[in-house]
Amino acid sequence: MAKGDSDPVAVSAYASFAERYDALAPIKPHNALYERPASLELLGDVTGLNILDAGCGSGICSEKLARSGARVSAFDITPEMLALARQRCAGLDVDIRLGNVERALDWLADGSFDRILCSLALDYVEKLEPVFAEFHRVSCPGGWLVFSMGHPMRDWQDTRTRGTKTYFETNRWGMHWGGFGEPNPYVESYRRPLGDILNGLADTGWTLDRFVEPLPAPEMEMVDPRHFAELSLAPAFIGVRAHK
Repeated sequence: MAKGDSDPVAVSAYASFAERYDALAPIKPHNALYERPASLELLGDVTGLNILDAGCGSGICSEKLARSGARVSAFDITPEMLALARQRCAGLDVDIRLGNVERALDWLADGSFDRILCSLALDYVEKLEPVFAEFHRVSCPGGWLVFSMGHPMRDWQDTRTRGTKTYFETNRWGMHWGGFGEPNPYVESYRRPLGDILNGLADTGWTLDRFVEPLPAPEMEMVDPRHFAELSLAPAFIGVRAHK
């Protein structure tokens, strides 16, 4: 059995470089000037709202949401990330717990949240429908779900990502990540077709409201011109907003 095969993918992915991730992700262009602004724009004004930050990592979005006037409940599966999230969100209206997005969120009551954010966490989940169903349960009537993921077609075009599978199959793959210092962490995730994502939403009661293939923020051209040009040509992520 390969290393990490018996553990949830996210734990194996992030435990080894949590502190490096926490130090760099707030300013790393792919995060700070690309995915995060797109996700937060989909989430909209959160003042006075109850927000669930599912797969919160080191609490970067949780902090931003709390400072924007939201009451935040957050969870993550990686203890090393949770410790950093508690430091980052100390003194803010953020409740942080250990939790697995692939399991029942049994500490959360039905209809608890106005909005749910799941930023770049679903790539580490093999089966999406149970997750979407649980998000639907804890969302209030009219609530929003906002999530971001790797772009299915971008991932399909990379032979390292798709392996020997067809586009229509879900497959687990991994690679060494650059941009977070040495040693380069080995991170595994899942690649899947777009239809499985959108149909999984519909089959669990969600109504698609907005589908975004984001462009990089203009400021990214100055700090990371190579990736700005790349992301201006083709997207790396998708952003989705759905309503209950």
